[in-house]
Amino acid sequence: MRLDQATRVGEDALVYLAGRPELIEACLAQSGLAPGDLRARAADPELLGFLLDFLLQSDSWVADFAAAAGLRPEDVARARATLDGGVPNWT
Repeated sequence: MRLDQATRVGEDALVYLAGRPELIEACLAQSGLAPGDLRARAADPELLGFLLDFLLQSDSWVADFAAAAGLRPEDVARARATLDGGVPNWT
């Protein structure tokens, strides 16, 4: 997965979480960030990676997000690896 694709998945995760108050509150509590921090760092690969890590904690969260974003759950994990500087999968 290319970095621009992974970034888009992370941005989609932010939008997804923002629309689910119970999840965004848990995410903010886990991260220690304030809502304004999310807005200010919305394009930061480190933050986007954290958001994907958060969703990847729960099979149901990642499955729901993937379905809403038109992705496969494994695409979310691949995006996370790419944002972390992981080696892209060329197959």
